[in-house]
Amino acid sequence: MSKKQVIALVGFVLLLSAASYAADAPPKTMTAAQFEASLKYKKGEVALPGGVATLKIPDSFRYLDPKDAERVLVQAWGNPSGDGTLGMLFPAGASPVSDNGWGVVITYEEDGYVSDKDADSINYDSLIKEMKEGTAESNKEREKQGYQTVDLVGWAAKPYYDKDAHKLYWAKELAFGGNAEHTLNYNIRVLGRRGVLVLNAVAGMDQLASVEKDMRNVLAFTDFNPGYRYADFDSKTDKTATYGIAALVAGGLAAKAGLFTKLFAVLLAAKKLVIVGVVAIGAFIANLLKRKKTGVSS
Repeated sequence: MSKKQVIALVGFVLLLSAASYAADAPPKTMTAAQFEASLKYKKGEVALPGGVATLKIPDSFRYLDPKDAERVLVQAWGNPSGDGTLGMLFPAGASPVSDNGWGVVITYEEDGYVSDKDADSINYDSLIKEMKEGTAESNKEREKQGYQTVDLVGWAAKPYYDKDAHKLYWAKELAFGGNAEHTLNYNIRVLGRRGVLVLNAVAGMDQLASVEKDMRNVLAFTDFNPGYRYADFDSKTDKTATYGIAALVAGGLAAKAGLFTKLFAVLLAAKKLVIVGVVAIGAFIANLLKRKKTGVSS
């Protein structure tokens, strides 16, 4: 991937992250305790929708199905309704409606088999520099449109690819506008036969140590089912993705013309900020970061 391609791709991703659409009105206000009690958590072995993967969830975590995950994202965290997820994971010791609560949004991108041939040749120091340049270029357009800037401070955890397990993780430190409190965006990608499992978490930078520890556990208990695994790829019949490991880190999952056209039209029509983890672009935006409890009182 050339330098110009990286800059264009990162700018494209952040431009998409400014898009917004109106959320449905939240239901009648309930207390945080009532909302928490209404969520149907699961542990143990959980088959994700679509049958592509199974999670073996330990006692230190708990899972919400797509319906309850949507309720957390929209009603508790004040985000617009998304395009759907495969559910969410939460640390067992923290409520999603608490100030220190955080969760992992799970999605699946069936873009094809992602070749890992470039994994050993990626210079992540150069890549982060190019990604920063991409965010700087994107911020010029964001300011013209009246949006707050989003600055990529650097790696919070440098990308690492496990070639045996075909799993990738990294974390970014982000700064939104003039906010002195920086944001942690932790990413996991599990490569499969026909696509990639996407797991995104957002928290404060002060939570890095605990989030990193928990996300390593998530990495360990997340995998594809037989038939969907990376080793099951058949070059004669299966589709190959148009991007590799570097593009996954830089934001390759957003490179879809149809999605771009749809969200860019909305971007011009509205001036709000919205999470993008729900559509698997790779970063959450202001509503999730600030943990606004729309529809849930403390």
